[in-house]
Amino acid sequence: MARIGFLGLGNMGLPMARNLKKGGYEVVGFDVVPAACKAAVEAGLDIATEPRGVLEGAEAVVTMLPAGEHVRAVYLGDDGLLAGAAQGTLFIDCSTIDVASSREVHAAAAAQGLAMLDAPVSGGVGGADAGTLTFMVGGPDDAFARAKPLFESMGRNIVHAGGGGNGQAAKICNNMILGISMIAVAEAFSLGERLGLDPKVLFQISSKASGSCWAMLNHNPVPGIVETSAANRNYQPGFAAAMMHKDLKLAQTAANHAGAATPLGAEAAALYTLFVNAGNGGLDYSAIIKLIQGAKD
Repeated sequence: MARIGFLGLGNMGLPMARNLKKGGYEVVGFDVVPAACKAAVEAGLDIATEPRGVLEGAEAVVTMLPAGEHVRAVYLGDDGLLAGAAQGTLFIDCSTIDVASSREVHAAAAAQGLAMLDAPVSGGVGGADAGTLTFMVGGPDDAFARAKPLFESMGRNIVHAGGGGNGQAAKICNNMILGISMIAVAEAFSLGERLGLDPKVLFQISSKASGSCWAMLNHNPVPGIVETSAANRNYQPGFAAAMMHKDLKLAQTAANHAGAATPLGAEAAALYTLFVNAGNGGLDYSAIIKLIQGAKD
């Protein structure tokens, strides 16, 4: 039985690690939060006593961490994972972080002859629980081939996006499209309501016309239109506004670094900044319609 290390056992990491165990792997995990380690033990996982403990006997190590600074801290330096790894260890970082940090860690791994993939995910906690995540993967072809069985234990749609950092690039570009689309849907449905148009009628028209988009069809921000939408649950999150805000900021950081013009992405990031700073980060990202409509609650 292959042994897999898993570092970062939060809301996403724990169900992903659990699905690896269900897939027949021996999993040893670690998290800096004691409650997360306790939940992992209750889920039947082994727990290391310190971060580099996940390396012992591991064929691969998966990390799921909050931000680039955490990924750099865990992987780099004399006490990092790369310094303590045996040759042949495969590293898979599933965190959503800035492209520059991802490529820095890729380069450090390559300098030590270690295989590395960045593999941010889409699908949220529900997808992590169900094992239906989408993985957007950057890194060498041979590393991707080695990792694919692991991805298949945790997800359903696995796409190799190219070289190191391209998984992160794909994730932030995709979510920039989603954020911009949601704001457009919120504006259009708010305008339609002001003009006396029944939102259900607008949906009936636009869902079959040129205005159709994924955000409108699946996460419509108006209650009572799309059954699966968070709007029907008082905007309790499937994908939280705070997470959309994070991804839009990452997209802007990448755009500035690359010298790319993303004016709509910049405006979307500014609107989500206003929304999150007003205390709405825990709501679903579709709740941005409240800002558009000027709602007080």
